Amino acid sequence: MYLKRGILTVLVVIGFAGSSLAQAPPAEAKPSPSAPALPAPLKLGSVTVSGSFRSRLEIWDWFNGNANDSYAYSGNIFRLSFAQSLKRLDWQLELAAPFLLGLPNDAIASAPQLQFGLGGNYYAANKNSQNAGMVFPKQGYLRFKNFLGDKDQSLRLGRFEWMDGSETAPKDATLAALKRDRINQRLLGPFGWSHVGRSFDGAHYSVNKGRINYTLVTALPTRGAFQADGWGDLKVGFAYLSATGQTGSGRSVGEWRAMGIYYQDWRHILKTDNRPAALRQLDLSNIRIGTYGGHYIHKWDTAAGAVNLLAWGVLQNGRWGKQDHAAGAVDLELGWQPKVLPRLKPWLQGGFSHSTGDGDALDKKHGSFFQLLPTPRPYARTPFYDMVNNDDFLGILTLRPHKAVTVRTEFHALRLASSKDLWYSGGGAFQPWTFGYIGRNTSGARSLGNVWDANVDWNVNAHINLQGYIGHVDGKAAIATIYPKGTNANFAYLEFTYKF
Repeated sequence: MYLKRGILTVLVVIGFAGSSLAQAPPAEAKPSPSAPALPAPLKLGSVTVSGSFRSRLEIWDWFNGNANDSYAYSGNIFRLSFAQSLKRLDWQLELAAPFLLGLPNDAIASAPQLQFGLGGNYYAANKNSQNAGMVFPKQGYLRFKNFLGDKDQSLRLGRFEWMDGSETAPKDATLAALKRDRINQRLLGPFGWSHVGRSFDGAHYSVNKGRINYTLVTALPTRGAFQADGWGDLKVGFAYLSATGQTGSGRSVGEWRAMGIYYQDWRHILKTDNRPAALRQLDLSNIRIGTYGGHYIHKWDTAAGAVNLLAWGVLQNGRWGKQDHAAGAVDLELGWQPKVLPRLKPWLQGGFSHSTGDGDALDKKHGSFFQLLPTPRPYARTPFYDMVNNDDFLGILTLRPHKAVTVRTEFHALRLASSKDLWYSGGGAFQPWTFGYIGRNTSGARSLGNVWDANVDWNVNAHINLQGYIGHVDGKAAIATIYPKGTNANFAYLEFTYKF
């Protein structure tokens, strides 16, 4: 019932947007939503006051099992920021007030079924409360400009939001959209789609030399994501170093990035992996992982339309507690913006991503790719999986019927990279006593499922944004081993954002 009402609401919004824009004149073709004019800033003297309120109604229809698989709840977050920009110094103080309403108290079953959708995650993370809220400092930092007397250097100290891949923003609209949607925050991100998010306490140094940017970030992630209380830190930290450069000009432009990450988790809690429980309980040693790789994106303007290439990949080594760790992941994608249907400005994309799984639960090696501290939702829009032990054959169609509206539909054919490993989901550490990823044993089954989805993103004006999303999962053999009563799932939401 919740899902039917939610889908009807989302379809009404999509239909209203389409009908009101059908007669609009064609706008300049761009592959990403046009940013509306920013609201005029509020001022307290020389201090700028800004903020936002986001409210999202989420409707879940999870795979059928031994808990409540159909429910709805409301997730909301209010943010208020004070900032000042001086000649050599910027500062910002931002407060966040997330509040969750109507969380399901019966959407968790025993292993291997576990949480039935994210409502179960939020409920468990907030001490089994159906309603939860908190006020905490989201950001609070000083940024030193013209650092060491060099206008191309800056140093930021304090609590801030940041994501890997965001070091530079390409001037080309296609490359900028590729980075935003298919590169940024795969490994380190603020988890901003969740109703709480995460921040980082540490240092962020950046320097530009010619066409190359060098970035160093070392930080501890804060609590948050699913837990409304985002005050404290975790016994988790990382150091990130990257070089990002621009290539080409005119009709052929690109960008490359080389990066390395050192990640350590010293919380001494039970890890999620495919070893028997008795072995995992004997291994509370630190996780220490190095991740090395980068990305390359390129766009060519041709007579048939713009063509783009994306390549992203990393290798990992280190220690997974008492085990050696060796893993990796790769993503390859192609795109084309044909010069047809100019009112819709279509963009077709397709590709394949692979992340390693562990093939032997009893040896001394851990082979499951570890996604660190990502924002997982851009890469799993119906979030029942992530990039750990995963093969993803994907296709994307983006339409822009109006400069303020983007419609996007995706298809994903998913399977486990190793049938001897688990089906994983999660977004990394977010509280001291919870690992941050869960795993389900599929008893050797590999095929996970097919996902179809669609969403509309409408910038109504400079202050208001509306989004609607619908996703359907056709579960396969791996899901059937865990949810034999029903292997299909659905997820829908309607989101409202106001910025001032």
